[in-house]
Amino acid sequence: MRAMALDVGDVRIGVALSDPLFITAQGLKTIHRVSMRVDTNDIMEIIKEYEVSTIVIGLPLSLSGEDTIQTQKVREFRTKLENKTRSWGFKVDFDFFDERFTTVIAEDVLIDASVSRKNRKLVVDKMAATIILQSWLDARER
Repeated sequence: MRAMALDVGDVRIGVALSDPLFITAQGLKTIHRVSMRVDTNDIMEIIKEYEVSTIVIGLPLSLSGEDTIQTQKVREFRTKLENKTRSWGFKVDFDFFDERFTTVIAEDVLIDASVSRKNRKLVVDKMAATIILQSWLDARER
């Protein structure tokens, strides 16, 4: 069993997975959004392939901790994904994790690694999902 993190945006979804011992997070892929049905089906295939037991979804709160329009979109995405996991017969736990600054951190890491702007765009969501998942895993330890 593994945990999976999702960094859900309007255009892309970053995906990261834990190791089976729930110690480390690794970026898996970036899903380019098509439609809710297609996007959630892609995620369901990952759940099945990697035996995911927990999904951690980055919650994009405002700097003051309040909900935003994007926060509501992410909450709706979670609801649809939860419904789909049940309809497919999967028992998966869901958790939100505050994702404020994860994309900024991911961008900074990629800039420090001299990744070009074009290539950063391709991997920043996957890296943000990795940061979300590793932060969640570390918080579980405490």
